Amino acid sequence: MNTDLRVLVLAGGLSYERDVSLKSGRRVLDALRGAGIDADLRDADVSLLPALRADPPDAVVIALHGATGEDGSLRGVLDLYDVPYVGCDARSARLAWDKPSAKAVLQEAGIPTPDWVALPHDRFSELGAVAVLDRIADRLGLPLMVKPAQGGSGLGAAVVRDATALPAAMVGCFAYDSTALVERYVAGMDVAVSVVDQGDGPQALPAVEIVPRNGVYDYAARYTAGLTTWHAPARLGTDTATVVAETAIAAHTALGLRDLSRVDLIVDAEGRPHVLEVSVSPGMTETSLLPLAVQAAGLDFGKLLATLVGRAARRSI
Repeated sequence: MNTDLRVLVLAGGLSYERDVSLKSGRRVLDALRGAGIDADLRDADVSLLPALRADPPDAVVIALHGATGEDGSLRGVLDLYDVPYVGCDARSARLAWDKPSAKAVLQEAGIPTPDWVALPHDRFSELGAVAVLDRIADRLGLPLMVKPAQGGSGLGAAVVRDATALPAAMVGCFAYDSTALVERYVAGMDVAVSVVDQGDGPQALPAVEIVPRNGVYDYAARYTAGLTTWHAPARLGTDTATVVAETAIAAHTALGLRDLSRVDLIVDAEGRPHVLEVSVSPGMTETSLLPLAVQAAGLDFGKLLATLVGRAARRSI
């Protein structure tokens, strides 16, 4: 761990998840400073690029959520400025950010993920909403999960248990993205597995079990005190926990990710994991899943971040 590095933590941005991002950024900043790293926090605004040009840091930690932090665009700009950063490259970020594309890669790799259909708003309107929705319900069955094809924090997501509720769920989803992902709802235990690579290959941290009071891990359940209970590690049998960890690592690898990611899964009643999505810029707040997993693993959050920062900085050499 090199404490001589100068690190820039990027947080904020203009996505729906700005407030959460700022909380993540401050948590990362405090953890790095606690580990002896010279770190500063900066918003991703018009002042960023002149600052990078004038005084580039040794490495960047991206604590931006939503499109700015996860769709690969910011990573591509950092590549143009030869500024190394923690996390996957721009190409892999773009792939993971688009859920239908990511699910196609997972399916091709033999990694279980619920059956789905991706429906752009334009096609939805042109082809006739009622006919399309009826066919989706017939093909995938009920209940269904509706969520934006690109997005995070559960924004615009809804569980549909009755076909009559599907149109409203689609309208709510289209408020956040022009394409809706409709997938077969899998009942079971919600778990999140954080994958980190400190230099010895990707390793799965203990799975975190998510128990939302209302049964859906939406935006309110994620960030409102008292609406969700977390168990770290998850209450899984040894064999199931092993399969879940292996599946998360396989998803991380199939999408070409590096350094860290968070894989969200459902473990069904038979103990089979189903990958829902993968985040390349997971939350870092007090109630976020990656820090909970780090604590469950008995690791020091600041030291882990410092190790990842050191690895990123060496990639520029």
